[in-house]
Amino acid sequence: MAASACLQAGEAALSLYLPQSVYEEEQSGWLQELAGWAREQLPFFTFFAGTEEKNVVEDDTTIQAMIEENEKRIAERIQEENSRKAEEESRQPEDVPETETPAEQETAASPELQPVAEIPVENLQNYEYLLNEFFVVDPNTVTDAAQLNAGTFLEKDLTLERDSAQPQILIYHTHSQEGFADSVEGDVNTTVIGVGEHLAQILRDQYGYQVIHNMDSFDLVDGVLDRSKAYDYALPVIQQILEENPSIQVVIDLHRDGVNEDTRLVTDVNGVPTAKVMFFNGLSKTAEDGELGYLPNPYIEDNLAFSFQMEYEAKQYFPDFTRCIYLKGYRYNLHLRPRSVLLEVGAQTNTVEEAMNAMDPFAYILNKVLQGS
Repeated sequence: MAASACLQAGEAALSLYLPQSVYEEEQSGWLQELAGWAREQLPFFTFFAGTEEKNVVEDDTTIQAMIEENEKRIAERIQEENSRKAEEESRQPEDVPETETPAEQETAASPELQPVAEIPVENLQNYEYLLNEFFVVDPNTVTDAAQLNAGTFLEKDLTLERDSAQPQILIYHTHSQEGFADSVEGDVNTTVIGVGEHLAQILRDQYGYQVIHNMDSFDLVDGVLDRSKAYDYALPVIQQILEENPSIQVVIDLHRDGVNEDTRLVTDVNGVPTAKVMFFNGLSKTAEDGELGYLPNPYIEDNLAFSFQMEYEAKQYFPDFTRCIYLKGYRYNLHLRPRSVLLEVGAQTNTVEEAMNAMDPFAYILNKVLQGS
């Protein structure tokens, strides 16, 4: 009964979000399984079994039926959001005093903003609410109310004492070649690497953290794009960086998602067009095989709490900025630190500027979690 309820809740949650549809190469019958997943929402990663991290294969020619179904749900979601906002605006008084321009607001309010939305505590105690509003559970994994416990996540202390004298944050890119709608070929500054460097500069200049930004290409083999073993290639490099810099407590693997070419993951933050972001977590557990002992992650609960606390802050300060916390079955090198997260910044249809703009609100919510304020 509980498993059935979980699956139903998961399906309800999946219909609210829009990660790119892909398929997994796991067993010989994956094509048959794919047909049953055509209505589901999957991120732009695929993985198949191995002795280490699951290998990643990205496919730009996903089934059109899946894409069309995603787009239908996207349109429905947007229509619902627009109707809700229109109704809220209609209830506001007509005589509204003149306010500062967005630029003035940003200068005056940053970095101390005021929350614009409230999340009732009682809602967080409802498992179905969490599935509908915070999480999307991939069909290849399973979870339950015991694992997705908002109280546990919010009680976990993920703060750190800021120390600009030593590195505390690491940013890297398993898929370094991911770009945007107007990326310039050969210019890494217009890819996720450039977005990562912009985030690093914000964290250094505005928040006082020392940041290491690794720009290695783990998905480029002999000059040819190959993402089949990018996570395997990245693992020893990231491990070495952490061994050499034990002061690092936050690890961010920054990506961008892949969606239908007609889809735009953009919102407005203080009058600025901003790419939406999505948090991504691995549970080291699949629906078919259960716990994956060969992919141990002692920090799963910490990883989930880290994503949840950031999502929780984002929903209060920038309500339309985040898409969801996407849960999938494998590990994705998130086992290296408790405060590890895979961050999806927009998609290939976003502009470089929109992706860059997303780093300001993300840095704000990250700092709020790390400083506990």
